[in-house]
Amino acid sequence: MKILAPGGNEWSQDAGANKGMDQYVHLCFRANHPMEYLARQDGQIKDSIFLEIHPDVLQIEGVMFSAGVSNKVGVEMIALVEAYKLIDFEVLYTRTNWKDAEIRRRLQRAEKCEILVPDHIPVGLIRVGEMGRVEVG
Repeated sequence: MKILAPGGNEWSQDAGANKGMDQYVHLCFRANHPMEYLARQDGQIKDSIFLEIHPDVLQIEGVMFSAGVSNKVGVEMIALVEAYKLIDFEVLYTRTNWKDAEIRRRLQRAEKCEILVPDHIPVGLIRVGEMGRVEVG
């Protein structure tokens, strides 16, 4: 299948394919991701649309986690059950002081993490809310 707007340069795509990352849908925790930002800056992507996915996606067999950008050298995929102790839920989902330098560093690390879903996201897990806005249930 030809991807119309790939999310990275040729090096990034090759690195991902070499690690088998092209077999996964890559999800981020927030409506931004460092690689998405770079892809927009490079003109690889014109407009980004972040779809919110129902948490039931985590129940799909073979879902993995990476504690950083998944195609980066040294970043390993781990089973989701092991990932729960690595995910900084506090900085992602509670009110924290983003003016604090350490909190900002934690947030930046958390924003690089990825949930890796084999093959595709079932359409029923893509959430659409008011005015076409997509929301997690």
